[in-house]
Amino acid sequence: MGSAATSPQPSGNLTQDELKRVAAHRALEFVESGMTLGLGTGSTAAHALDRLGDLLRAGALPGVAGVPTSLKTEAHAARVGIPLLPLDAASGASIRLSIDGADEVDPDLNLVKGRGGSLLREKMIEGAGDRFVVIVDESKLVPRLGCTGAVPVEVIPFGAPHTLGLIRKVFDGVPGFHARLRTVPAANGEDSDAPFLTDNGNYIVEMFFEDGIRGDLLDISDRLLRITGVIEHGMFLGMATTVIVANKDGTVTVINKKK
Repeated sequence: MGSAATSPQPSGNLTQDELKRVAAHRALEFVESGMTLGLGTGSTAAHALDRLGDLLRAGALPGVAGVPTSLKTEAHAARVGIPLLPLDAASGASIRLSIDGADEVDPDLNLVKGRGGSLLREKMIEGAGDRFVVIVDESKLVPRLGCTGAVPVEVIPFGAPHTLGLIRKVFDGVPGFHARLRTVPAANGEDSDAPFLTDNGNYIVEMFFEDGIRGDLLDISDRLLRITGVIEHGMFLGMATTVIVANKDGTVTVINKKK
């Protein structure tokens, strides 16, 4: 794990949502006037959006604009008054900093993200920036990726069951592994479920591991991305530069990536 520093915060029995808010507010300390920001998606990132909107309405941080990682974030940011840019417009100005949550963080600051379905846009925008600050509560710290739930893979709808079969072959023989297409209740009210659709109109395959992903993560990433029909996966490897962890005791730990 990278270098870490812990600072005190008001102690007390904080709820998980309050811990998310603590981490999100700490991340806003990295934002400077004139920055173009990558705006994350999810319940933790939502607290950062609310705080950023408060600061902008108070006249702080002039010139700040954001690039949203999902349609939901785009709507939230517009609602709280954050000026928005598309990714292509932001590329010329450079995304100085991205702030987002994570589903899991391992000791090397590798992440699982995208259980909400926004992994492709998140990876595009957060990978384009100079710095990526991740905000989590301590429940997201894991010994290895894939320990606490699904590792998502975005796939094109055409031939999705075939692509699902190829993904399963990558982990053939791995005890306890299984994968499935994510579904949601059908909009027409019928009993059958429908595939979950991402903002890009794609499907999500959910991969589950009995005791996390063991092996070379970069090799596994490469094998998944070589599958025709796979667009991207939710392992964010080597991307986080700083992880801000809100601990149950009210302290905040800031972990920086090893140089």
